[in-house]
Amino acid sequence: MASTSSSTGIIRGSSWIQKKINLKPLQRGCHLITDEIVKQVPELSQFVVGILHLQIMHTSASLALNENWDPDVRYVS
Repeated sequence: MASTSSSTGIIRGSSWIQKKINLKPLQRGCHLITDEIVKQVPELSQFVVGILHLQIMHTSASLALNENWDPDVRYVS
């Protein structure tokens, strides 16, 4: 990781992190994985602004991103 740190622990300037993580198997359906990502990539807390790229290494999985403000987003009618 290339970075410039301040006394607050916040990364400033150009930096990146590459990490392979595993998620526990889940049943078919929609699942919130934010907490698991944050838990397995604690370096995220050092960033104020950035882009996260996720690659799912399973052929039958897909990823949907929602702002998750309204709980109705999780349910298909």
